[in-house]
Amino acid sequence: MTLKLTGIRKTFRSSEGPVEVLRGVELAVAAGESVALTGESGSGKSTLLHIAGGLELAEAGEVTLGNMTLTGMNDATRAAARREHFGIVFQQFNLIPSLNVADNVAFQSRLSGRYDPALCQSLVEKLGLNGLEARFPEQLSGGQQQRVAIGRALAGKPQVVLADEPTGNLDEDTSDIVLDLMRILVEDAGAALLMVTHSGRLAAKLDRTVHLSHGLIAA
Repeated sequence: MTLKLTGIRKTFRSSEGPVEVLRGVELAVAAGESVALTGESGSGKSTLLHIAGGLELAEAGEVTLGNMTLTGMNDATRAAARREHFGIVFQQFNLIPSLNVADNVAFQSRLSGRYDPALCQSLVEKLGLNGLEARFPEQLSGGQQQRVAIGRALAGKPQVVLADEPTGNLDEDTSDIVLDLMRILVEDAGAALLMVTHSGRLAAKLDRTVHLSHGLIAA
């Protein structure tokens, strides 16, 4: 399925008046394709990612996934579509404190009805989390928490993976390993990957890079 954003507009209020962060963004990410979204700090990259996943609403424009239109859905229907079709890696991890590593990795797949114990265990191993399955988020380093978050996003076999600086808390070597793994897993699943990053080096690992500037996308 192709994720398509058409004419996306978003305005925020500031002390100096309204600021139009997104001014009619056009972007499409095809199944099996990986796209890096770059741009200056404050350019609206995370906002655009949240709109793509139905976490935030645009003031104008349309978000579609295949034949499904997320725009105009009510909150409950949009949340159900997100559970079913999307895997999201947040900057702040958003792990569940009361669940251990194994259960955090499995959480999204259980919600979507796609729990696969073998896949979850494989992700734990490939992400270097062996032996940490019984630990809770507070017992992990930031880098370990980030890897759990990536595993959770992939365990549900999503059609779209949205990642907001997914390796931001990892050292360079680990970043390369984790991003390569995520890209391979996404490709194997035929999913679309849209990743926000400030790193040109990491962006170069994906199929293409688009740049968000002055509220518009420049390829």
